[in-house]
This record gives sequence, structure tokens and C-alpha cells, in this order.
Amino acid sequence: MSDKVIIETRDLVKNYGKFVAVDKLNLSVNKGEVFGFLGPNGAGKTTTLLMLLGLTEPTSGTATVCGYDSTKEPVKVKHLGGYLPEKVGFYDDLTAVENLDYTAALNGLTRKTAAKKISEVLQMVGLSDMAQKKVGTFSHGMKQRLGIADVMVKDPLVAFFDEPTAGIDPEGIEQVLALIKNMAKRNVTVMLSSHQLHQVQKICTKVGILSKGHLVAQGSVEELGREKIAGGKVRIQVQLAEPSVKLIKLIEKVKGVAGVETKDDILLISCEKDLRRQIAKVAADCDSLIVHMKIEEFGLDEIYMKYFSEQK
Repeated sequence: MSDKVIIETRDLVKNYGKFVAVDKLNLSVNKGEVFGFLGPNGAGKTTTLLMLLGLTEPTSGTATVCGYDSTKEPVKVKHLGGYLPEKVGFYDDLTAVENLDYTAALNGLTRKTAAKKISEVLQMVGLSDMAQKKVGTFSHGMKQRLGIADVMVKDPLVAFFDEPTAGIDPEGIEQVLALIKNMAKRNVTVMLSSHQLHQVQKICTKVGILSKGHLVAQGSVEELGREKIAGGKVRIQVQLAEPSVKLIKLIEKVKGVAGVETKDDILLISCEKDLRRQIAKVAADCDSLIVHMKIEEFGLDEIYMKYFSEQK
């Protein structure tokens, strides 16, 4: 993955009268990342997306996409980026192909190129059999998949999604998430606005948490969990066949171990870094059988609630 920044905001502000929707927002998304933009309704997520897309002007600060200023060069941003709003809109009396052909024409694709691309993206989203059906007959989930095809027909470098799984059944959700994840494999940078935390954790490489227009956290789930829940430490969970006081004391003496908590046959070891190899050696030297050992994983729900409890 390249470290090239594709999406960036600097001190971005949006006021509606006296109401501050987005307040000095600084975030960056690198090429190929799937960035989860999180926060409750009214946190400023959609407003930020609209400023990035050049669809509304900021009160102050800057928003750039692929190096282009979204306010000064909105046409270039729209040419390079795709957008799927929460309520996707299509012409219901036109077929799937006709809707996509209209998008292709707006983006300057030749008819030959458009026909090939439309066939490709409809197959990608699993709608080839519905290509000649009027969109008015589509379910909400099918329209969301068509929306992803609509984004991809222009081969964007970056894609923005606003609550892409809202109102979809569980099977449809899995299909949409898989399609978004597949976009990143095609080197499309994705920014996904949502408050569905468990869905975001499945596909996002990094997340940003927005509260009342402020970005209160940004990083991978592992980084944020370590910072907020583990006190900046690596925590290793070790399940033993027969825990012993001797073993615990030896583990505590391993260089880099900050502490050991015990619960039944489970040890939770706080470390400065990953010390699983050293811990395994100590256990072997002590003739202790390790049943299972892993780095503690963090749930985005827990991290999210931790940040918001501190905002109160």
C-alpha cells in the first residue's frame, strides 16, 4: 500500500448560522485504505463528505481529494471520485443498463467503452441477470448494489459511501460489504460513513470517530483499542492447562512485561511489545502446557463507547 494521501482535510469548518456542524477537522486517508468514518447521527459525517465532494462549501479550512481542492476544483474531484449517498437515486422507469449508460455518458465514456464497462460492473455486483429490468422493480438491496456499479462504471480513484447498508437485510449487507472490500483490492480508496460499528470493523483498515463535529480519534482498530482500553500496552491472552504461581512470577520477570492478571486458567499479560515467543519459552522451561495464546483483540463497539463516555 502506498503512503500517498488521497483524502485530506485541514482545519475544516462548516457552520450553519450559529450551529457548528464540522469543527476544525483534520483527517487523512492513504491510497488503498478503506476508512470508516464513524459517529452518531448529527455528528457531521455527511456534511464532511459533501465538502470533500465539492457539493457544499466549507466555512473555512480546506478539503482535498487526489491533491485537488474540493472547493476550487470540484469538477476534477467529481471526475476522479464516486459517491453513493444514503438514499441512492435512479430513474425507476429506466433499466439498470440505461441508468448506468447515462452515468457513463456524463463522464465522457464512448458508447463502446461504456457498454464494456457496464457489462463488467453489473457482473461484479451480481446484477447481470437484471440488466434489462426497470430499476423501479428493484429491492432496496439491489439498488444499493446498482449504486456501487454506478460508482465503479467511471473507474474512480476514490469512492465515498454514506450509510451504504442502511435498510438492507443481513444477506444484502454481506454482499454490499464484500463489494466495497473488493473495490479496495482494485486500488480504489474508500471512505465509508456509518454508525454500524460491527460492519465497519469487518472491512475497514482504519477508522475516524467524529463527535459533535470534532475528530476525537483516528487509526486502526488495534491502535485505538490499545490506546483506550489497554493503556498503550500489548495484551497477550494465555490459556494454561495448569496455571502455577511459579510460572506467573517468572513471566512477571520477563523484560518488557508490565503486569499479569489471572482469571481461572487465563493469564492476561500486559507488555511493551509482542512477547509471545519469550512467554512460550518460560512456560516450556517450567513444564507448563499452553493451550492457547493470542494478542488480545478489541471490539470497535467497546472502543467507540469508551471515547464517547469521555466526551460527556
